[in-house]
Amino acid sequence: MLKLVCGGLSKSGARGCLAEVRGWKMPGCCPECGSSEVVEDSHYSQSHLVCTECGFVLTEGLLTTTRSEETFSQVRYSESTAEVKKPCRNQIQGQKRVHDLCRILRVRPIVEDSASELYLKAYEHQSFLHVTLEKKEALVGCCVHISCRQHNWPLTLSTICSLLHVEPTLFSTVYQQLLKELRLDIPTLSLLDLVKTHCDGFNLFQNSASIPSQFLENKEKVVERAMQLVELASETWLVTGRHPVPIITAAAYLAWQSLLPGHRLKCSLGRFCKLVGVRQPPPASQRVKEMLDILVRLASQLAWLVPQQLDAKTVVKYTDDILRHRTLLLKQTLSLAWADNTNVQSDLSKQTEMGGGAEGGSTDGDGRKSVSSLAEHAGDKVSRQTCITPVFLPPCLNQRKRKKACPEAEASLHTEPTTGEEEISDSEIEQYLRTPEEVAAFKAARAIL
Repeated sequence: MLKLVCGGLSKSGARGCLAEVRGWKMPGCCPECGSSEVVEDSHYSQSHLVCTECGFVLTEGLLTTTRSEETFSQVRYSESTAEVKKPCRNQIQGQKRVHDLCRILRVRPIVEDSASELYLKAYEHQSFLHVTLEKKEALVGCCVHISCRQHNWPLTLSTICSLLHVEPTLFSTVYQQLLKELRLDIPTLSLLDLVKTHCDGFNLFQNSASIPSQFLENKEKVVERAMQLVELASETWLVTGRHPVPIITAAAYLAWQSLLPGHRLKCSLGRFCKLVGVRQPPPASQRVKEMLDILVRLASQLAWLVPQQLDAKTVVKYTDDILRHRTLLLKQTLSLAWADNTNVQSDLSKQTEMGGGAEGGSTDGDGRKSVSSLAEHAGDKVSRQTCITPVFLPPCLNQRKRKKACPEAEASLHTEPTTGEEEISDSEIEQYLRTPEEVAAFKAARAIL
């Protein structure tokens, strides 16, 4: 049929007729040289229009095919250059774990979508392609944690580690590596927002048959007072360099006790953690003790509490008054400590000036200072250091670790070990002989030998 139609036409007319049959119209002449000898050429299964006179390419075919064309079999497989990569089984399982973890935490949909996108980006990164399944499990928690932090949803690492049953050291390693490789910017976490999140799941805020009625409390009251205690701990250097969960647990425990102290003072921290349904952090008891010490020190500045004897067991009753006048009590405590230190320093300087001549004159026969004067001078230095100690200090300065004795240093000081069999010279013996009786006894023993 095509031959009959195009049989009486010229060569150029036949090409035009063939182009119209295929659905497109060939250009009349080459824009480079003006020749009408334009032919269709196939290069790597792609159609091109090329001028036979000068070789100018008028039109080029598509380098890739679309997904719809491949679906409806419009092109052959050998002509397709598009690549569709299917996710592997571990990647699909990881995405499911991300969605499950987000649903357990009840985060917003935008946080869940952001965590899923971050997991896909991290999973295809070169640093996380060939890692163990434990690290990929930790990678799920890291993506959820980063997404929560980016959308201002407070969440701790220990919470995710407990849900995924991942070691905190491994989780921290993967977390730091993920931040470094993807160059992520994480906003700082507010400790006060973390108090709200940590106290939301306490069982003491819900009516239950297993919890006594005197232990039930309103959540807003406990959270508000716990936030005030955390602020007080931050102002007195108790938060610096510390893990936030033990501090929040201790603050919530003291806030809960202070709201109804008559029935709750006998409740221990361990029982409180069991009632609220959380695991007791090991340093929480130490944080409770430190907060009680601060409360006792501030309560001693209240005028109506001066006649009473305050200790760690009774100061919880006055937590409301202490927190209400917190700023004033801190200023008074610091001003009194500064005045006491100033007075002690002036007294020590006067005693040093007055006792300087007497101390210089108290020498023995060899021109050396007596042992008593040296001991008094050393005692003055120690007392001066103890009196100038500030009221509130960071934990790194308040609780210094004792340095362990180095065997190499001891070996350098004592080249030979002491056995007790060494000979004592006469000059050394004379240093220990003070009375004439001892001198006479020594001469007698020496004469006998």
